[in-house]
Amino acid sequence: MNGFVLVSETVPDVILEIRYHSTFNFVGQRVDGYDEPVAILTCEAAAALQKASDTAVSLGYRLKVYDAFRPQRAVNHFVRWAEDAADVRMKPYFYPEVDKTRLFDEGYIAKRSGHSRGSTVDVTLVDMMTGTDIDMGGAFDYFGERSHPGCTEGLTDKQIENRMLLQKLMVDAGFRPLDTEWWHFTLVNEPYPDTYFDFPLRAE
Repeated sequence: MNGFVLVSETVPDVILEIRYHSTFNFVGQRVDGYDEPVAILTCEAAAALQKASDTAVSLGYRLKVYDAFRPQRAVNHFVRWAEDAADVRMKPYFYPEVDKTRLFDEGYIAKRSGHSRGSTVDVTLVDMMTGTDIDMGGAFDYFGERSHPGCTEGLTDKQIENRMLLQKLMVDAGFRPLDTEWWHFTLVNEPYPDTYFDFPLRAE
């Protein structure tokens, strides 16, 4: 797809853990459109992510990407899943505090996603010395206030510090954070602000 690149080729230091290609996500199965466990971004977003990655590496960390471009067919899959009240197999892991019938009303699921515009990425940090994710005080894709980057209740000073470190790395590189998900960042000057793409994730 013109205007898009594979993250692994453009930002070689990143670690990929593409959750929607696996079964360990809130749906509990591979999501439509995730044909291969790859991350794709617009050229502009990938260049900004390279800046964040370089800074992270200089500090002893590597960026781990959970998701980047998300095809519209995947968003449609989320919507169908959210409408199926009987499918709560992943509730204990991802939304124990939220009734599934409230996912639309509370904004956890929507019919459009900024990810489908190609310049949004979900990331965390990995400590290069230990090879493990640093403690953010909450899991990726957890539906609840604990995922808000500004949340302090129940978090240690170190967990709050880790969240702020990730946010600073990404903001300094040209991304803006989301106030409900500590892992979610969108390129400020995204090239396709009004276009929602729907090509599958493949390395070809």
